[in-house]
Amino acid sequence: MKNVLSFALCGAVFLGLTISCTNADTNARQNNKPETESPTETAAQEITIGSPGDDIFRTLYSTEYATLNYLVTSGVHELEAAANTIDGLIEYNNYGEALPALAESWLANEDYTVWTFKIRQGVKWVDKYGKAVAEVTAQDWADAARYINEALNASNLQYTYEGIILNASEYYSQTTEILDAETAVSSGEAASVDDYFAAAGIDPSAFISFEDVGVKALDKYTLEYTMAVPVPYFISVLSYASYLPVYGPYLEEMGDNFGMDNDCLLYNGAYVMTEYEPNVKRVFIANPLYWDKGKVYIQEYHHMYNADEVTLGPVMFLRGEVDEAYIGEHILDTWLANPETKGLVRGNKPDIANSYFYVFNFEPRFDAVYEPDNWIMAVNNENFRQSIMFGMDRIKALAEIDPYNTRLLLNNTVTPEVSVVGAGKDFTRYDALKPFSDSDYFDEAKALEYRDKAKAELIASGAALPIKVLMPFDPAKPDRDKEYLAVEQQLEALLGADFIDIIVEAGPSTWFSNEVRRTGKFAFMKCGWSASYADPQMWAEPFSYGNSYNFMYTDERKVLSDIPVINKSEETQAIVAGYYAKTDAAKTLVTDIDARFEAFAEAEAFLIQHAIIVPHSVGPGGYTASLRDPFSGMFAPYGLPALRYKGVKLLEKPMSNDEFKEAYVEWKADWAKVHASY
Repeated sequence: MKNVLSFALCGAVFLGLTISCTNADTNARQNNKPETESPTETAAQEITIGSPGDDIFRTLYSTEYATLNYLVTSGVHELEAAANTIDGLIEYNNYGEALPALAESWLANEDYTVWTFKIRQGVKWVDKYGKAVAEVTAQDWADAARYINEALNASNLQYTYEGIILNASEYYSQTTEILDAETAVSSGEAASVDDYFAAAGIDPSAFISFEDVGVKALDKYTLEYTMAVPVPYFISVLSYASYLPVYGPYLEEMGDNFGMDNDCLLYNGAYVMTEYEPNVKRVFIANPLYWDKGKVYIQEYHHMYNADEVTLGPVMFLRGEVDEAYIGEHILDTWLANPETKGLVRGNKPDIANSYFYVFNFEPRFDAVYEPDNWIMAVNNENFRQSIMFGMDRIKALAEIDPYNTRLLLNNTVTPEVSVVGAGKDFTRYDALKPFSDSDYFDEAKALEYRDKAKAELIASGAALPIKVLMPFDPAKPDRDKEYLAVEQQLEALLGADFIDIIVEAGPSTWFSNEVRRTGKFAFMKCGWSASYADPQMWAEPFSYGNSYNFMYTDERKVLSDIPVINKSEETQAIVAGYYAKTDAAKTLVTDIDARFEAFAEAEAFLIQHAIIVPHSVGPGGYTASLRDPFSGMFAPYGLPALRYKGVKLLEKPMSNDEFKEAYVEWKADWAKVHASY
């Protein structure tokens, strides 16, 4: 059970260290915000870019932490604090190589079901003053895992153990049943926990202990994870906060107050949070006892609260009051057109954790007015699908999202470049995928050739032309309406309005995926997928059995579901069955990573080859005015590495967008050279 302390009297004596965990009086500090000023009033002022010191970095923030308890929160802005103050087993360099951090070394058994880590000796847990409290040991990871997998603690991170760590799901489920039983007793719904279990048909004698869960400290410096299934990609899973350590005795002592503020935490990372005044400021100072001081270039970073961060950040950057500011769409064109500010703003790396692709719906459930029966004939015709794929000018559509760094967003495969690396090369460079990753698809001559074939075949089969193509868009997505209209105009102009009639309609502004995509109320639409670990299996998930992206099930699979069978051509059924056969076979390959990657590459290529989906883009990175070097620091598409300041270097002057694009090309080339050495 937790040791619950009073929030009003949050003072505890722990191992001789007095800890005060009082919250700041936020109302008394509201007048400490930076003075507001409009961008137009500042435009004529002299630009004074610069930091008070080469090792200090200052930014604004407008959203306050809800908690600093990194074992429960999944909020990205909250986890930024943990990313910089708590080190895990591994870290990454600026090219995405996994490197030893608090694990000096690691080893997996032959089938990747057991992973063993040797913990770095002598690393200290410190308080906010940098004073040593205890040594980091293997038990700290076991204590964190136990906390996260006990339902009482309501961790939003428990899902990262599901299906990965042996018995984690079973242990979490039984702690949920125990919590439900205790709640029923306290509310009077059950006379005792045993009565509750008996009524619910639960046998508590079958419960396991945490010692049965696959996280164990074998000795002081040896940590072992046992998997529920073979997990060859487990190293990338360690990028998440759920696999960070915690000092168990301190966690127990703090109880519900753990992570309430910076006094109620211990730190082992590159920084300690020395000051935390909610809605005022946060100050992070380099950890004086850090094990790897040589890679900490920024000695202090200061976050200052301002509710008008988006508006005032650029103004304060020009005045030299902050060292980084987000440049939003409302001023981006103006900044890039002004000779005085053009060289101060640059793009950010594209968001390769997110892939976007257009999907065809093979089992439409939209209204009769959009002619679903006619659409079924069209979508089952591969020449029709190919005409759309080769006819779509993705650059023209992407220009509606980002007119300045358009080509950086283009993605020719479902799996983004530099997001997954196999035996010395990017997954998208494996033989089966390489022809697609090197292709721009858009080819007017091919599109028209496929159109002519499709038109003849569709007319012969009794389909009515033009084919109505329902394309609903999510009005909550910025510029999605402009993008869809660009697609409509471009495709109809190329293929002919007598062949296709693209119907762009706004969907509901809330719960769009539930109301439209998951219910199949579309013919053709843009979808996205965010992967959470570095393995090609993750990028195959949107198209797995029972998916709600393009409903491409075979009739055999539908027997097992409650989805009504909708007739598909034998040709389409054969393609879908062929894809599932390829992915099923790829999943079984766990000991030969190169063979695994090649098999998944063949499966993804097969999907694209038959135009079941149309790869499109990765997420836009946005624009920034900053003294931060965007190519220093850690890089990884998953988890916390991108949030870390360790390894980040500051520039003497901001990087322009042209400089950024040139450097990005060089960085990708260097990335390939680094990984080719494996």
